[in-house]
Amino acid sequence: MQTTWFKQAVDRRLWVTCLSISSRPAFTPVGGSWSGSRPAGGSWTGSRPPCTPTWGTWTRSTCTHARGSWIRPVGFDTGVKTYNSLTRRKEPLILTRDRVATWYSCGPTVYDHAHLGHACSYVRFDILQRILSRVFGVSVVHALVITDIDDKIIKRSQEENMSPTILARIYEEEFKKDMLSLKVLPPTVYLRVTENVPQIVAFIERIVANGHAYPTQKGDVYFDIRSIGQRYGKFSGSVSLPSESADSDKRDSRDFALWKAAKPGEPSWDSPWGGGRPGWHIECSTIASSVFGSQLDIHSGGVDLAFPHHENEVAQSEAYHRCPQWGNYFLHSGHLHLKGSAEKMSKSLKNFITIKEFLRSYSAHEFRMFCLLTKYRSAIDFSEGSMLAARSQLGALVTFDQGAQAYLRGQLPCPPLDPDRLWDKLAEVKGQVLDALADDFDTPRAVHAVMDLVSHGNRQLQPVAEADGAARSPAVVGAVLAYVRELFGLLGVDLLDRQEEGLSGSSPVVVDTVVEQLCQFRSRVRSFALAPWEAPPPQGPGSASARPRTRPDRLPLLEACDALRKDLAPAGVLIKDRGATSTWELTRRAAPEKDQDQD
Repeated sequence: MQTTWFKQAVDRRLWVTCLSISSRPAFTPVGGSWSGSRPAGGSWTGSRPPCTPTWGTWTRSTCTHARGSWIRPVGFDTGVKTYNSLTRRKEPLILTRDRVATWYSCGPTVYDHAHLGHACSYVRFDILQRILSRVFGVSVVHALVITDIDDKIIKRSQEENMSPTILARIYEEEFKKDMLSLKVLPPTVYLRVTENVPQIVAFIERIVANGHAYPTQKGDVYFDIRSIGQRYGKFSGSVSLPSESADSDKRDSRDFALWKAAKPGEPSWDSPWGGGRPGWHIECSTIASSVFGSQLDIHSGGVDLAFPHHENEVAQSEAYHRCPQWGNYFLHSGHLHLKGSAEKMSKSLKNFITIKEFLRSYSAHEFRMFCLLTKYRSAIDFSEGSMLAARSQLGALVTFDQGAQAYLRGQLPCPPLDPDRLWDKLAEVKGQVLDALADDFDTPRAVHAVMDLVSHGNRQLQPVAEADGAARSPAVVGAVLAYVRELFGLLGVDLLDRQEEGLSGSSPVVVDTVVEQLCQFRSRVRSFALAPWEAPPPQGPGSASARPRTRPDRLPLLEACDALRKDLAPAGVLIKDRGATSTWELTRRAAPEKDQDQD
């Protein structure tokens, strides 16, 4: 099935990486060495299994050492500290394989358009993965599951009078297009629940065989919470749920469905317990285990998924693998709220904005800047004001970029710069940014440090009418510009992306060339029109002496230059007259107005 070939590919990639990237083993043995080979099937042989399957007295001293109820991994220290929902504090991010992170994400339930709340979570984790891979040199192997069978999908398909499969495929493709439009890097692999039902059935069978689940006479299968005792409640603590109705066949009100018996008119699959379909939580445990095995480095999702979804995933997976810790780090993103509302943005509350609607007014880069300005774990308020603040920050970066380019092209006369001060500031900011990103991916602090550098650069790049042959410092200006571009580029904000922020639909090279030639022509005309002219001396006693001024017959040329500047601004070309010279930059084209009768 789909997960089988991918698991083999992941096994090969991780195995080769462990052998080739470092001369030391990815795992640090304790109390001796290990040997043996790893067959294609994915299991270890020899004297060093990754875990010792003895439920209740489980030990994994060769892989981890205990720290309270959380088992701290032993392996490759990334240099990053991240908030782990399992411990409710920041922990060193240690990967079990050298420079390779296994990462699993709960994907969407595809029954409707994705909204801005989804976008916020996926963009934030995209930023974290970019930081991990592009700043700290970690290769991220990322699997994301598409829930394409679910109560909501079935209900919506009945309302739309179409097959649940067709409905799910339509919205799955819409989701993928939305992610691309937001510049979210695709995962290593997408996996669908419906293509992994046989693996899910086998996964449930083993949990039942291990004594942690039970079938009912109705054909349902439930996880037995009491069978794992105090191990349940890693995210939620002591959980007490309302009692079930009298006709419930659960043993405990906290027990949750692994398999749901078929209902008339609903899709179903064969199983030892009769026709039915998987429960919501079991799909993630099965697919993540099919890909990554009995140990997962990072699991991510919105904070609303911590309980019960991730809680139940952990219980199922550890019961299946008979291990004390299946996922080492759980990262949760904060909710997106409409400003003034305490409720998260969600489909069920009907208070959402679809991604397509949003992108009619703002760009993907502006939304990413909006996400960068808050910590990924924090709740975030969405409003026109917060988006305009993000647009302003991005605009400041673009303005600096264009000003620095103009200086490097010799178009921006400036007084002598202080290169030593700029070099020192650049080195200081680089350290601040690295420290911030290593501290639980603190992007607001990193962005603040870079904006301080940009402000520092802008204070030195002050235009003057004439530079009087002042010495130039292109090396340090070029270095600052390159760093700002590189940093925001690795975070997913491309300051040179003319498709998004400039004249959409045109080649960036062609646009730059045309605008440059146009502005040069305008500058020559304007310079000719501004050439000083001494008027004829005034007649009569007491008349003031003649002063240089613009020739009256050249005023129409100046008016034409001003009109051209004004006409180009709505098209995204911003020309700035700086004394006798001019610079230009490309800004985002204004969004077209919606048709009055459009929904």
